[in-house]
Amino acid sequence: MTKPNEPMRMLAPDSFRSALSRRALFQVGGAAAGLAILAACGDDSDGGSGSGDTTGGSTGGGSSSELLSQYSNVINKSSGSLAMFTWGDYNDPDIVGALAESTLGVTMKVDYYPSNEDLITKLSAANGNSGFDIVVPTGPYIPQMIEKGLLQKFDLSLLPNMVNVDPLYLKQSWDPGNEYSVCKDWGSTGWIYNKTVVTTEIKTWNDFFDATAGPASGRTSWLDTAPNVCGPYFWANGIDWTTEDPADHDACEEFLVNNMAKHIKAFDSYPSTAIAEGAYDLSMAWNGDARQAYARIADAGGNPEDWVWGLGAPETELWMDNYCIATGAPNPEAAHAWINWLLTPEISIKDLTYHGYHSGMKQIDKLMAELAPEAPLVDMIFFPDEQVKTMKNGAVNSAQDRLVEILDKVKAAAAG
Repeated sequence: MTKPNEPMRMLAPDSFRSALSRRALFQVGGAAAGLAILAACGDDSDGGSGSGDTTGGSTGGGSSSELLSQYSNVINKSSGSLAMFTWGDYNDPDIVGALAESTLGVTMKVDYYPSNEDLITKLSAANGNSGFDIVVPTGPYIPQMIEKGLLQKFDLSLLPNMVNVDPLYLKQSWDPGNEYSVCKDWGSTGWIYNKTVVTTEIKTWNDFFDATAGPASGRTSWLDTAPNVCGPYFWANGIDWTTEDPADHDACEEFLVNNMAKHIKAFDSYPSTAIAEGAYDLSMAWNGDARQAYARIADAGGNPEDWVWGLGAPETELWMDNYCIATGAPNPEAAHAWINWLLTPEISIKDLTYHGYHSGMKQIDKLMAELAPEAPLVDMIFFPDEQVKTMKNGAVNSAQDRLVEILDKVKAAAAG
């Protein structure tokens, strides 16, 4: 067990990274149909698979007509209210609303946090009385949360649909027995910008900095997490973003506080809605939220074709989020029932087409073709292995407090 003051490797274990060859994000439907929204996620091992397998894991046989019979579809009824504390706009509204009530018999309340640190702080302060049933931490924070007594063990007998998850996304290093967690989804980070304002193509993090300080000055948002604010500086300068060298942190602080902060309008972990409302011309974003921005721009009467998504380069991150049950959960039975329901293929794919992240189900390419014809397999975008290898793991280590300090100073300078 990792102690709270010991380093924890972050975002994906070696077994996950080495097996994962490529990432696909599905085309936005509706008014934004026809826009190829690019994203990638993968490993930083010495080589890629180079294979034609697009599932990110095991595929198995069987035609599409036989596909769903291969999955467990156990639905456990429950009752009462269910409270979830999660990342913003991270589930299909039906799945946390009317459909959950009609299918499971539960009424859901959802609150949001911008970072893992905020989640841990809130649960720690509540001392088992947070009122939340389900929480959604990024994987490597889980050992610390278990050590602090913030999570309770699953009753695995109530999660029979866990067999539907591709083995690639089970038994991660942070929870080898899946006693406390199960994969929700995983993704990566880049930027989205209005090309009528930022007329020079953004290809790298240095280009992103130039646009932040140039044509998008005062109309740029950055993610509201310390690793994501500091990471681009390290990636742009060829520095391992897990560095614990004080000199690296000092240089990062100097650059961000003195060169970038005054140009940043907001620190927004979920910028898609504000983008559609016209608040930003450039945003750092997770790929799923950037994907949602295209549909929201169209819904708001804007032109999605004015907007360009790019994956962070020359390097960027890889993360994996997980469903967990908080210690002291008021309705653990309903929490198990809801998580188990999310692990059925129909609900998993319905949620995936909303939030835009790989949900870790077996044979996910076939499931998309079978269950989401509005986002057919041909509209998936895959990246070559040489680009996939630019995805890097982070770390929760001795530098974590220093990174948070840098973020606080950047925010103060931006506000000033």
